Amino acid sequence: MKKNNTFIAMCASLALLLGACGSAEESQSSSGGSSEEKVLEMATSADFAPFESRNPEGEFVGFDIDLANHIADELGYELKITDMKFDGLIGALQNNRVDMVLSGMSATDERKENVDFSTEYNRSGEIFITTKDSSIKSLEDLEGKTLGVQLGSIQEEGANQIKADEGINFEIKALDESGALIQELLSNRVDAVYMDKAAGLGYTEAQDLAHFDDPTTSSPGMAVAFPKGSELVDDVNEVLKKAEESGKLQELKDKWLSEELTE
Repeated sequence: MKKNNTFIAMCASLALLLGACGSAEESQSSSGGSSEEKVLEMATSADFAPFESRNPEGEFVGFDIDLANHIADELGYELKITDMKFDGLIGALQNNRVDMVLSGMSATDERKENVDFSTEYNRSGEIFITTKDSSIKSLEDLEGKTLGVQLGSIQEEGANQIKADEGINFEIKALDESGALIQELLSNRVDAVYMDKAAGLGYTEAQDLAHFDDPTTSSPGMAVAFPKGSELVDDVNEVLKKAEESGKLQELKDKWLSEELTE
């Protein structure tokens, strides 16, 4: 009986000791977390060079990636990037799964109903991409053709607007990725592709394709997107303002964008 009592006492002491250690560990982890670098979670759709893509090693690279890293550094954050489909980016912000989006996203009035935007940091415009032997040289030549656009993009909206405003009847084929659109063009499954000019010029050069500018209108500029009411908007706007004044923004444009796109 005495042995049992001794054993029970030892177990109780051990439990108290382990409990104390556990509490100390939790406290240390909690206090340690407060001293760790804050994390800024960003989403992008990494299929849109030169703004965001992956290099052969799988690392994120591009204009938006460098700009995001600059923003994070200036605000004292560690940047964490999540890759997803372009048409899922707004939803990720609305559900507060990420803090911001940099993905060549145009700050349209429709998107402003669902998310907040920073000041614009770039404006490219749009082009129509065709094969060099194509008969499509103007908007009117799209009559009866199939036009490829990226799903959820400003170009998808613009293509529908062109149909309505210009009275040109063509089919719109929307796909998730811009690279897939070029493959559709090369395989003759679409007759032309409607794309952001900066990204489109890269494809035309790499694939020896032809293009002509969209003559209809200039789309809204690109901006950083945030969940509605985000406290980050003012801070990021201040970083963008300083980057403009210091020449940092122009430095990134010179690095990633062709001369005709740097404004």
